[in-house]
Amino acid sequence: MNDISLTNIAQFTLGLPRLTKRAIALLVDGGLSLITLWLALSLQLESWVVWEDPLWWVAFTSISLIVPIFIGFGLYRAIFRYSGWRAMLAVVKAIALYGAIFTLIFTVIGVSEVPRSIGVIQPLLLLVSVGGSRVLVRYWLGGLYRDSIQRQKWSGVLIYGAGSAGRQLQRALSMTSGYRPLGYLDDDPHLQGQLVDGWRVYSPEELPDLIEPLAISDLLLAMPSMHRSKRMERIDWLRQFPVHVRTLPSVSDLAAGRVTLADLHELDIEDLLGRDPVTPNGILINRNTHNKVVLVTGAGGSIGSELCRQILNCSPKRLLLVDNSEYALYEIHQSLLTQLESNPTETELVPLLASVQDEMRIGEIMDTWSPYTVYHAAAYKHVPMVEHNPAEGVRNNVWGTWVCAKMAALYQAQHFVLISTDKAVRPTNVMGASKRLAEMVLQAMSVLNPADLRPGMPDSRVPTCFSMVRFGNVLGSSGSVVPKFRQQIRDGGPVTLTHADITRFFMTIPESAQLVIQASAMATGGDVFVLDMGQPVRIYDLARRMVELSGLTVKDQHHPEGDIEIEVTGLRPGEKLYEELLIGNDPKPTQHPRIMKAHEKMLPYDLLQEKLSALEAALSTNDVLLIRLLLQEIVTDYTPNSNVVDLVHLEQIGVGA
Repeated sequence: MNDISLTNIAQFTLGLPRLTKRAIALLVDGGLSLITLWLALSLQLESWVVWEDPLWWVAFTSISLIVPIFIGFGLYRAIFRYSGWRAMLAVVKAIALYGAIFTLIFTVIGVSEVPRSIGVIQPLLLLVSVGGSRVLVRYWLGGLYRDSIQRQKWSGVLIYGAGSAGRQLQRALSMTSGYRPLGYLDDDPHLQGQLVDGWRVYSPEELPDLIEPLAISDLLLAMPSMHRSKRMERIDWLRQFPVHVRTLPSVSDLAAGRVTLADLHELDIEDLLGRDPVTPNGILINRNTHNKVVLVTGAGGSIGSELCRQILNCSPKRLLLVDNSEYALYEIHQSLLTQLESNPTETELVPLLASVQDEMRIGEIMDTWSPYTVYHAAAYKHVPMVEHNPAEGVRNNVWGTWVCAKMAALYQAQHFVLISTDKAVRPTNVMGASKRLAEMVLQAMSVLNPADLRPGMPDSRVPTCFSMVRFGNVLGSSGSVVPKFRQQIRDGGPVTLTHADITRFFMTIPESAQLVIQASAMATGGDVFVLDMGQPVRIYDLARRMVELSGLTVKDQHHPEGDIEIEVTGLRPGEKLYEELLIGNDPKPTQHPRIMKAHEKMLPYDLLQEKLSALEAALSTNDVLLIRLLLQEIVTDYTPNSNVVDLVHLEQIGVGA
């Protein structure tokens, strides 16, 4: 009998009136007395016997004793499915009294034609059968039935992929509450219709007909080795079904050993990018890092922290972590210490609190440890935040870069790499303009003799190789739309975006960090490297996919009964509909397929320094109107798309909140 039929019988039984259930229990105990009496006589005679007159009298005596004794001891007051040791003790006491009387009659006194051993054997068999029946009912109605009802409330799960990862995941599900495994989906026709570990393998085409009958709520992708393009096809196809789709990470991300439920995660946009990451070039990734002293500014940020992790994998001699946030610096330092425990190296970690605008502090750090490579990731990057605080954005992004670059040149760092952004291309906001100006600072310094930075410096000093790497949005960075959308979906919506047609380039943080390190190894001086970001993603489509892959529907004019509404709030100050990676249209290939080199205009250092001096004067007085004009004069492609929204300025002129 299957689990469903047992559940139905249990449901019917529990629904009976209390008196009826007591009568059934009494009838069962009477039946057990007859069965045990017959068994006792058969055991005595060593053969199956036929009921004869003497046995009927013994049976009558047994039942006449059972009814009053069992009722008197309260055996029918207990609720069997909740019965414990006290109820079992009552059974033992009742049958002990019954056995004493029964033994007295048929063993001690004796009845003709009835074997005396019956008086001993039958009470023992009755104890086992009555006690066992209580245990069985308790297990059936108490444990089995409750578990069955509870399991019906669990998420019905199909696993997409009947390979080793899928089988390990199924075993993990079977040992965990909350999930009810229902079988597999697999593209392999040889597996379809077969049983794997006792679970049926279905064809993906059967999914529409399985969702309602099997009550499937979740679909778990266990295809870690599948190419991302094929994975995206499967995910896009699954969007049409009302199931919550989650996935295991790629093979490279899975730790050795068995798959666990902890490995499951929500689908990220990286699952929808449709391209597989390129394996890092070992020569390039180690050239400027292995057994070198490496400094990372903004080490606690999204990009900076991942750069640190990737650099640590290259076994540098010393890794200098620079950040002005105590909390962020502490977090990345602890994270790297944990990484070192897992993969021990001789690398020394040095956490350093410092502002990149503090020339004396940065110079002191450069002088003390003489870094071979500097990765400059410190920056203010949130467009609206910088737009509301433009002077601080320019001061940090431009002067911070200038200070660090000068100190790197003065103390003979071999390589200085700026982490730039696609927002530096034809910028419409202060953040983008400041990053383009930071690029121009490095371009000018790349043709400058180090002796020009400080009179009296020997000309023999090796000039620092300055380069910059430009790329778009990274997945999982602070302020990223992906975690924001996911939280909004959990909260029941709406999912908010600024414009229905806005597009963005996306890349995973690990891939971007690896490409930055590899690009720096190809630099010759003044290089503007541009990462291949693939095709831009329409943010509205991304939001819609995330809703649908959560097993929900989008609420719009075509589906007014949908679950989650997508709300367009309007572009924020400085925000562009789309981003670009190149100012010109003639990028040059490099030895890496995902890295290109741009050739873009620059200003001579002397002229740039004059303009920076004027900008510095405007910054000192927070003259935001002049700051904007000077930025437009220096970064000629900068075209603001909104009015000045500096919060201090607006308050001063009486426009603030």
